[in-house]
Amino acid sequence: MALAEEVDGLVYASARGRWVLLATVLGSGIASLDATVVGIALPHIGRDFHSDVAALQWVVTGYTLTLTAFLLLGGSLGDRFGRRRVFEVGVAWFAVASALCALAPSSSTLIAARALQGVGGALLTPGSLAILQSAFRPADRAAAIGAWSGMGALAGAAGPLLGGYLLSVGSWRWVFILNLPLAVAVLALSRWQVPESTDEGAAQHLDATGAALAVVALTALTYGMIHASSAGWASPSTVGTLLAGVAAAIGFVVAERRSADPMLPLTIFRSRQFTATNVVTFFVYGALGGTFFLLPVVLQQVAGYTALDAGLTLLPVTALMLLLSAASGRVASRVGPRLQMSVGPLVVGVGMLLLTRLTSHHSYPSGVLPGVLLIGVGLVIMVAPLTSTAMSSAPGDHVGLASAVNNDVARAAGLFAVAGLPVVSGLTGSAYLHPAVFAHGFRVSAVITGMLCIGGGLLAALTISNATVHEEPTETVTQICGCGPTPPLRSPTTPEAA
Repeated sequence: MALAEEVDGLVYASARGRWVLLATVLGSGIASLDATVVGIALPHIGRDFHSDVAALQWVVTGYTLTLTAFLLLGGSLGDRFGRRRVFEVGVAWFAVASALCALAPSSSTLIAARALQGVGGALLTPGSLAILQSAFRPADRAAAIGAWSGMGALAGAAGPLLGGYLLSVGSWRWVFILNLPLAVAVLALSRWQVPESTDEGAAQHLDATGAALAVVALTALTYGMIHASSAGWASPSTVGTLLAGVAAAIGFVVAERRSADPMLPLTIFRSRQFTATNVVTFFVYGALGGTFFLLPVVLQQVAGYTALDAGLTLLPVTALMLLLSAASGRVASRVGPRLQMSVGPLVVGVGMLLLTRLTSHHSYPSGVLPGVLLIGVGLVIMVAPLTSTAMSSAPGDHVGLASAVNNDVARAAGLFAVAGLPVVSGLTGSAYLHPAVFAHGFRVSAVITGMLCIGGGLLAALTISNATVHEEPTETVTQICGCGPTPPLRSPTTPEAA
């Protein structure tokens, strides 16, 4: 057995295989756990720092911005310099940034530390999957990635519960302190058990220009949308910042087109199916990002939920995904993706529209649960075919990149939704401290996000085809709150998927 592991890769059922799996699950789990925990803590952070809605937006978007901007670059760094090495750097970086978050004396310091956390997340997230792909023998990769996906989803589900508990017995600062012992355990396991690997065919020149332009574009667009809450959409500072973001985005496209080793080869978008799938992803995951940013706050500030109760609210979504995603993938593999990608977003959209009924007078079974259940059912219907279509519609040598792009699109959608939705909904300044004002703004936002999802479903019906139907099922498990689609259980051919 030792000889087989040495030549072909690790065996899933071996002791070392389990240790490697545990290291990667804990590593990626830190990032997904933190993303969901912080949403529950936002009202407490706001009260401690006397922050306005804009500051709370930056606490979330500061992390998502740098994670989104550097995710593709993080995968490239691992391929070139060693996947274990970059993974370990990311975990250590994330831990140091978490300590800075826990010690932050002000909201501006916390936002800066959250941005640093995102950089660490961009280094460790693609590395965790790439390690599994390179370490396990081909026959066991699907099982390893499936376990990684499932346990990662559980980490995301545990976030709100754990966050609610920590807030009920301590402070929001414990949300970040929790990362430190976990990071130490991951680093010890990685150094002890995880083998090193590189990609001999990786690009020899990193796309620093593309990465820099991506950061500038995302930062300027995000800042412009949040700044509009105080200065207005027509103010010169808002318009100038948004135009700078658009210019940087155009510069990114030009740079990627001209680069010999682009971070994002634009040829991947020549596939109409791939492009359409990512547009649908942008619509739906933007709506999810905005909803899951505002829902924990409105439950606590309007409906009077405790932090722990708010954390329990979305458990039905996670339970449905864990129980039924595999079956949804099998159905999609037989009938094609079009029907499910059309119907799923419509069901999610109706669920979001039902959340407009949420007031201080409704109980959870009547005011929240119906909408949450429909959101969960819609995601079960949609996510498996969406992820598999994003993978199958890309050229064969870009399958791993296709998964990474689809993840990045989902994260960018959530970033822009968190930045822009509160402004459009009238949730600015100290609105979250005034229940009636916040309740009205949340109802407006629920209508907007519901219509976005319905638009995504209609777009899928018009653009997605059943030309590629898999003979074997593609099973997926998705981490919902802030994390976008995870890779399928079937291993992609390149290790860049995040």
